[in-house]
Amino acid sequence: MAASRQSPPQMHAAADSVVAASQQPVQPRTPKTPRSRMMRQYDLVERVRSYNPNTNEDLLNRAYVYAMKAHGSQTRASGDPYFTHPLEVAAILTDLKLDDATIVAALLHDTIEDTEATRAEIDQIFGHEIGALVEGLTKLKRLELVSREAKQAENLRKLLLAIADDVRVLLVKLADRLHNMRTLEFVPEASRRRIGEETLDIYAPLAGRMGMQEMREELEDLSFRTLDADAYNVVMQRLDALTERNRNLISEIESQLSKKFRDNGLSARVTGRRKKPFSIWTKMERKSVGFEQLSDIFGFRVIMPDVACCYRALGIVHTTWPVVPGRFKDYISTPKQNDYRSIHTTVIGPGQQRVELQIRTEEMDQIAELGIAAHAFYKDGVGSPTELLKRESNAFAWLRHTIGILSESANPEEFLEHTKLELFHDQVFCFTPKGKLIALPRHANVIDFAYAVHTDVGNSAVGCKINGKFAPLSSELQNGDEVEVLTSDAQSAPPSAWESLAVTGKARAAIRRATRTAVRDQYAGLGRRIVERLFERTKLEYADDKLKGALPRLARASIDDVMAAVGRGEIKASDVARAMYPDYKEERVVRYGAKKGPAPAAAAVKAPPDPHRAPSAIPIRGINSGLPVKFAPNGGAVPGDRIVGIVTPGEGITIYPIQSPALKDFEEEPERWLDVRWDVDEASPQRFPARIRVENVNEPGSLAQVATVIAEHDGNIDNISMSRRSPDFTELTIDLEVYDLKHLSAIINQLRAKTIVARVDRVNG
Repeated sequence: MAASRQSPPQMHAAADSVVAASQQPVQPRTPKTPRSRMMRQYDLVERVRSYNPNTNEDLLNRAYVYAMKAHGSQTRASGDPYFTHPLEVAAILTDLKLDDATIVAALLHDTIEDTEATRAEIDQIFGHEIGALVEGLTKLKRLELVSREAKQAENLRKLLLAIADDVRVLLVKLADRLHNMRTLEFVPEASRRRIGEETLDIYAPLAGRMGMQEMREELEDLSFRTLDADAYNVVMQRLDALTERNRNLISEIESQLSKKFRDNGLSARVTGRRKKPFSIWTKMERKSVGFEQLSDIFGFRVIMPDVACCYRALGIVHTTWPVVPGRFKDYISTPKQNDYRSIHTTVIGPGQQRVELQIRTEEMDQIAELGIAAHAFYKDGVGSPTELLKRESNAFAWLRHTIGILSESANPEEFLEHTKLELFHDQVFCFTPKGKLIALPRHANVIDFAYAVHTDVGNSAVGCKINGKFAPLSSELQNGDEVEVLTSDAQSAPPSAWESLAVTGKARAAIRRATRTAVRDQYAGLGRRIVERLFERTKLEYADDKLKGALPRLARASIDDVMAAVGRGEIKASDVARAMYPDYKEERVVRYGAKKGPAPAAAAVKAPPDPHRAPSAIPIRGINSGLPVKFAPNGGAVPGDRIVGIVTPGEGITIYPIQSPALKDFEEEPERWLDVRWDVDEASPQRFPARIRVENVNEPGSLAQVATVIAEHDGNIDNISMSRRSPDFTELTIDLEVYDLKHLSAIINQLRAKTIVARVDRVNG
């Protein structure tokens, strides 16, 4: 389907086979209804040639004819020929001054999906680069970004991964969405709402993050008009009325500003503009104010020749009119992550009106409106677009950082949470003690800051100083704060409660990941002890190298995976032995008198009082040890008790006193029983849970006397419940924390000595 370069008459003839021509350029700023006429070939070529004199006209002509013939008689919902859509998308991209390959990809972006064209054919005619762009866009076409959370998250992954391969895929996709939004009136109502939500949730914020403010605003307004037509119309009516009333005032402010700059020897271009309907509506919603209460509906843009002139202009404005406190922001010295640079200030200007000013250079203005598309990456000799953007664009750096979260997110929902947070939040700028700038979403705290510096800093954070003063890690940060994070090597994983405090997706994901790793390490440590204990008892030789060769038989990728699975109860230790020694035969635990209560359990897990006589027993140090350990839920266990461990799949070990009646429930599952022993460090004693039941006389002050005895003997009451057994007696069930059996016995003996206490018993869960 190749075509040689054609003269304008020949181009007319080719285009007339579809529809008559129109030479009106597409402006991405103003919503338009679909055209009944479309561009001819030479119109498209001239649009590209206007900003790229070295354009490959032959390539553009071939793509035009190929796409026109491929779509043939297909029509859109509006009744227009389908080919008008890729033409409009290409026209939008010419307004962004993009390279030939991007324009051609826009013309062809629906051919693989909707016609008989193939990737191989496009590669052959137009080259591999364009073929890859078209295929990337084809894959994205089926994505539905408003759906169930998991599906939406997975589709968003695919979208961003495709963009990461070549950012031009995003530019074509955004132009495609913009034209679809402009013609949304012809789509059924249900689809209109879905597309509008999808645009407002994903595409508009993504355009903003890429710095393409002009496109973002139009996408937001078109979505707003679709999703809430009544609100949109009310805002537009108020805006139009206000604009008409203030027409003279706006021109007066423009002229006064221009004159003031001229008088001071500055050449400036001053233009007034009103804010967009969606921006106004969201501000009204956020601040809960009416339209009449908004004071910054009109803004003025001051374009200066260079950065020095920007600051001179700022000085002139601030010395001429009073400044509104708290409304000054310098994004030239500290640019936003999407490359936006400008000075913002608000003054009480002519006529005592609030005047909002944005002062920037011409280049900054281009980047503010067009974002990554303003980078002139269609020029020859600068490398691939993706490589150039890596060097020049902070917005693309954000995108690559977001893609990096893909490998760290355990599931799609985490990734979606992170990406949506990053898309929607405005920013605060803080500094490390060494002056490094850290950009964070608004309402972020020191935990978010620590993880933004480095994951290891976040995981080991134990305190902080904000502007030299000690502060909680949950402190919300403000612009300009200097933050010093205090760390400790003793903390390798953060408290899981931090996840609810963190604001950024990166911090939340890192906390979840560290928590999962810590838990997994505990399970792996427990599993290793269980396996080594089995090998000691059966006189088999254990070695990691030997287990490594048996991994395929256990369907695990690493030794740690095997040990963690054993610790969680997913794999038996005997299965590990059998994988390493195929001739291994599992021991059978012999029980005696199973119907006589828990005594058989004691026989099965007989633990002599001297721990040195049971080297294979697993040492228990307490809840804060490196093992996933908890204690019997209805009574606990304390050092001095003879104990046994019960493995619960997915939960770890539960420690029971050997006399616990609950052990009867596990008599038929001998593989869950573990030999365990106390290994308490006397230098740093820990408290352990125990439960007692106290029957006392029902008289005033009796509860206070019981609590006083416990407190005087250094016991800690964790929970207490009361029930009336008779008019004269009350039964107290008290959960205590004590150091050991001797400590518990002392408290019980002192309670029994009280006259108001009729009976005290320990509860064995």
